Amino acid sequence: MTSRTRLLSRALAAALAGAFVASGAAAYAGETVGPGGEKATPSSALTLSDSEVAKLKAGKYTAALLWHTSSDFVTAVTAGAKDEFDRLGMSVIAQTDAGFDAAKQKSDVETVLAKKPSAILALPLDPVTSAEAFKPAVASGVKIVLLSNKPKDFVQGKDYVAIVTDDLFQMGKHAADALAASLGKKGKIAWIYHDAQYYVTNQRDNSFKATIESDYPDIKIVAQQGITDPARAQDIAQALLLKNPDLDGVYVTWAEPAEGVLAALRAAGNKHTKIVTLDLSEPIGLDMVKGGNVVAIVADKAYELGRAMATAAGYGLIDKPAPAFVVAPVLTVTKDNIAQGWQESLHREPPKSILEALK
Repeated sequence: MTSRTRLLSRALAAALAGAFVASGAAAYAGETVGPGGEKATPSSALTLSDSEVAKLKAGKYTAALLWHTSSDFVTAVTAGAKDEFDRLGMSVIAQTDAGFDAAKQKSDVETVLAKKPSAILALPLDPVTSAEAFKPAVASGVKIVLLSNKPKDFVQGKDYVAIVTDDLFQMGKHAADALAASLGKKGKIAWIYHDAQYYVTNQRDNSFKATIESDYPDIKIVAQQGITDPARAQDIAQALLLKNPDLDGVYVTWAEPAEGVLAALRAAGNKHTKIVTLDLSEPIGLDMVKGGNVVAIVADKAYELGRAMATAAGYGLIDKPAPAFVVAPVLTVTKDNIAQGWQESLHREPPKSILEALK
């Protein structure tokens, strides 16, 4: 499973049931905003001067990476962070995998703090549990940089340096633009969204819908269906297709449920309905390369997320004011640029199956 397809698994969806609610207003405003309404700063704006880098090198600082899981996405974020830490003369002294378990993450924090890192990069799993888990790190003066999520009641500049995530509005907009282009800007589509209060997917999904409704008057969303369990995607798609057999396209909230939607289309012998989804996936990418139902995948630049997080940690360590909310750019991956897209997003080649199909 690639990118963040596992990020929104059943276990995490349950853990995040009370997490950040993306406001529809934010998505309709045409920009990505932070969990507290913070204005976004592009990751390219995070820079350190030669003198600041020299200061960091002289400090002989260390870092720990407290991740929520293991995946291609996490591997790419880690690579970006480690490369930047190397540039800043910082060593990574610990890396953990919580396996989507908030209690395990709390234990990871305790274990890592014994090694006295100067900075911690982490994706907090549950806002309430994470607030408790990371309090000892805050109390010990560790500079914390967060990926996508924020522990409850944490204050930027006091409890953490910055939040870094994707440009969520642009991910949804790129998906809408790609699907519209594949349909000649007209047709009937379905919108399969993440039916849970989860900050990342809510903004992406709302942005797709808002873009279609505002920019493409000849494309009609004739069916919409929420999903919480990716394992049910095929059944949901089959029911949706029975009611709407003439769908021209479908948006699916992320790649794992999109695999189920693709399976439903194949089972029905449907080669007409086009799919657009978010986050890289080998089965989805392979179908796209082979000229199947998938026409585009919108992906984040995971390596750049890691780079930006490490740079933000540097800001904290030299007491340089950091922007509260930082977003990395997105890219639309198609059959024509899939090798380049995989490299830009995950900092590695596509899977062997995709490379073979490209031949």
